[in-house]
Amino acid sequence: MAAAKSLVCVSAVVLLMLFIGATIVRISPRWNVETEKMRSSNNSSMAASSAGEEQAGDHLSQHAVEDPEEIASMVEMSIRNSTERRKLGYFSCGTGNPIDDCWRCDPNWHKNRKRLADCGIGFGRNAVGGRDGRFYVVTDPGDDDPVNPRPGTLRHAVIQDKPLWIVFKRDMVIVLKQELIMNSFKTIDGRGANVHIANGGCITIQYVTNIIIHGLHIHDCKPTGNAMVRSSPSHFGWRTMADGDGVSIFGSSHIWVDHNSLSKCADGLVDAVMGSTAITISNNHLTHHNEVMLLGHSDSYTTDKQMQVTIAYNHFGEGLIQRMPRCRHGYFHVVNNDYTHWEMYAIGGSASPTINSQGNRYAAPSNAFAKEVTKRVDTAASQWKSWNWRSEGDLLLNGAYFTPSGAGASASYARASSLGAKSSSMVGSITSGAGPLPCRRSRQC
Repeated sequence: MAAAKSLVCVSAVVLLMLFIGATIVRISPRWNVETEKMRSSNNSSMAASSAGEEQAGDHLSQHAVEDPEEIASMVEMSIRNSTERRKLGYFSCGTGNPIDDCWRCDPNWHKNRKRLADCGIGFGRNAVGGRDGRFYVVTDPGDDDPVNPRPGTLRHAVIQDKPLWIVFKRDMVIVLKQELIMNSFKTIDGRGANVHIANGGCITIQYVTNIIIHGLHIHDCKPTGNAMVRSSPSHFGWRTMADGDGVSIFGSSHIWVDHNSLSKCADGLVDAVMGSTAITISNNHLTHHNEVMLLGHSDSYTTDKQMQVTIAYNHFGEGLIQRMPRCRHGYFHVVNNDYTHWEMYAIGGSASPTINSQGNRYAAPSNAFAKEVTKRVDTAASQWKSWNWRSEGDLLLNGAYFTPSGAGASASYARASSLGAKSSSMVGSITSGAGPLPCRRSRQC
């Protein structure tokens, strides 16, 4: 009798262990990362005039344009999968910032740098950069010859045809003689070093795809041009004058600009034009600038109707005046950013862009005439009242107010939704690490 009871007890324990094991298998996290291998792309055009560049843009930027409906459905699925995955708490250190929680908590991040490429969010989440290539270590801050750059320089690295993950051997200030023209499938990873691109040309992403720019100080960018510049190992050509943007995105797709500081450039800090799309601008600290961010080439350039850009987790800080961003056509998700300074307005637009503002913190300036977050640029109310602009869950401080418009068509906002917004009460902690992180190779960030 006692033996029978003992057998029953043992059987029950075995069944319970099998049930727990099956449950664990069922809920184990899977890191299935969508990537898009766009291996063929046009390298930087060397147009001799701005008119020529605009004509070239109509043809060459077609690869950058995607179907917003398809992207919207992919994003919805990605948000759902990501939310379920992160509930498991795997590799999360609880900051609430999904990008940082993805990689920063690993004390051996410097041995697994390419994990960053799997941490993207928003419309630019599929930008793999140089994930599938070798590492390239920049050892030389010089830029003596933009046509024949020395091996070991940043310019020599970014023009190569193969994918590369570019890192820096030490702290350095890089003064570029001419704009830095990037080739496709490149990551510039400044983690572990204090890297400044300043006081000269800055970064041009033109007619290429799959670029990640992370952890740089980009400032005091100057107009350059009327010079020969190399864009690939096999091609160099004449460049007309560049505007002096910090990061210029022109006819390109799958771009991620993350954890940089940007300030005091001759034109925009980050501009995206001429059919560019699938872009995420995240975790950046932006200061001391007038026209901060332009998204869309012109009111008449209708190819930008396909543009989709995510602006997330950025800190728009002191000394900023306007364009955070200024949008044309297209679909723009402005989510969980911290706006602590503006002098004229924060978000502007023309040519009927769709702007989806969610979970941001807007602190208006003391100027009683600059309390409005939004500005419709050179457009009568009879026209802009039909544009789809909404504020959802935003925190409006010091008299700030957001003027919504449009019928709130769900299909339109679906195309301007790229990730799940968090509560605006979390913005302070989410954006506390905006800008380059104080990472060193031997310890956790």
